[in-house]
Amino acid sequence: MRTADISRKTKETSIKAAVNIDGKGQYKIDTPIGFFTHLLESFAKHGLFDIALDVRGDVNVDQHHTVEDTGIVLGQAFLKALGSRKGINRAGYFIFPMDDALAIVALDISGRPFCKLEGSLKRRFCGDLDTDLIEDFLYGFSIGLQANIAANIERGRSDHHKMEALFKAFGKAMKAACSLDRRALEELPSTKGLL
Repeated sequence: MRTADISRKTKETSIKAAVNIDGKGQYKIDTPIGFFTHLLESFAKHGLFDIALDVRGDVNVDQHHTVEDTGIVLGQAFLKALGSRKGINRAGYFIFPMDDALAIVALDISGRPFCKLEGSLKRRFCGDLDTDLIEDFLYGFSIGLQANIAANIERGRSDHHKMEALFKAFGKAMKAACSLDRRALEELPSTKGLL
């Protein structure tokens, strides 16, 4: 089974993550930011990942440390769970519609971290989440996973729907990238021979 546990404690955050890549979309996610928790639950459910996540952070100062560090730790947990990365598809993408919104996520578990989020949100906050930090979460995840993440919010009226479509697309794209290709279980998906 492709599973991993990661813990990280700094002066700003304390995060424990457990991931089962070959799960059923079951989750127990606790963060101090309600809407962020909701988005992470959507990611787990639509990626069919079992995720246990306990996040504590200095949100009395700002949400930035908590959101970005969660991305880093969750990305590290996925990287550890993938092990040698032999046999994985490596790349995945998904286009997810949600009512008025449409989001696209493409990613490559290449060993080269990079992240770019395009698209606009109308409000600075959605629920209790500072929407400026969505790209920081994805950036942190890209660092932890050593992946290239390209994410676009194509359209939408509701910021809630736009962000939820984004995280659902992210879960589906991750599911595709982490999936095993039975024809190449002993092969690294790279012409260089390493990731």
